[in-house]
Amino acid sequence: MDTLLQQLINGLTLGAVYALVALGYTMVYGIIGLINFAHGEVVMIGTMVAFTVIVSLAGSGMPPLLILGIGLLVAVVACMVLGWGLERVAYRPLRHAPRLTPLITAIGMSIVLQNIAMIIWGRNYITFPPMIDKQIYEFAGASFTNVQVAIVVLAALVMIGLTYLVQRTRMGMAMRATAQNQHVALLMGVDIDRVIAMAFIIGSALGALAGCMVGSYYEIAHYQMGFMLGLKAFTAAVLGGIGNMAGAMAGGLLLGIIEALGAGYIGDLTGNFLGSHYQDIFAFMVLIVVLMFRPSGLFGERTGDRA
Repeated sequence: MDTLLQQLINGLTLGAVYALVALGYTMVYGIIGLINFAHGEVVMIGTMVAFTVIVSLAGSGMPPLLILGIGLLVAVVACMVLGWGLERVAYRPLRHAPRLTPLITAIGMSIVLQNIAMIIWGRNYITFPPMIDKQIYEFAGASFTNVQVAIVVLAALVMIGLTYLVQRTRMGMAMRATAQNQHVALLMGVDIDRVIAMAFIIGSALGALAGCMVGSYYEIAHYQMGFMLGLKAFTAAVLGGIGNMAGAMAGGLLLGIIEALGAGYIGDLTGNFLGSHYQDIFAFMVLIVVLMFRPSGLFGERTGDRA
């Protein structure tokens, strides 16, 4: 029972991060039908930028939480600019091209961003400075830290805020109209280019936040860290129903819990033949099963005429 509760707590923390990254995928796909495979690298850039700012300010005498907040703010702004640049330079010229063309471009941009990060920050793993004094809490035989609590609470607040933005604001209304039918939205006075750019900008900001969460939780960063994280978040989006925001949130949380439970019990299930470091296979097993039996995801897919 202790193991079950511990893995549920770990899975909830991991799932909160997956959900934030998956929202970036699903916002873009829901509006223009593009799977932005460079999104994982945007998350990585956010982590690296935050790392650079935090290291630069570490000896300034400022309070650690203030330094962490400044690093997060700079990372969010940098990723928002990066997301806007990707949409403007790499994707907008291909908006009416065959679907395969922007997909290949997204993969190419992913490789480009990885190599840029490698040139700037190097090939080796870098240590993310611990800016929060970790406090361990015990509950029913399981333990969790204040960092995990902060990740889950902050992710929940961001999801609530994003839901309000999409459902209750003029920009959200414009996004939903564009997702349903771009031509009709244009006739109604919606600035399509601005709406699509905002989807990239907001998704990139969420990615930066998720990247800082990963850095604070694991305290390491690497120029290739966005690749696997991006694939898992894409799996979470597919699991929930890509194009559906509620599905992305639920899919991220569910995938994190599945992966954590798999890591906790895979040794017992395989007679210790496989260890917890094989936990990545569960994400892709979920992806295969969903694509085979329910390709629209658990919450279905929001459809619309994007032609």
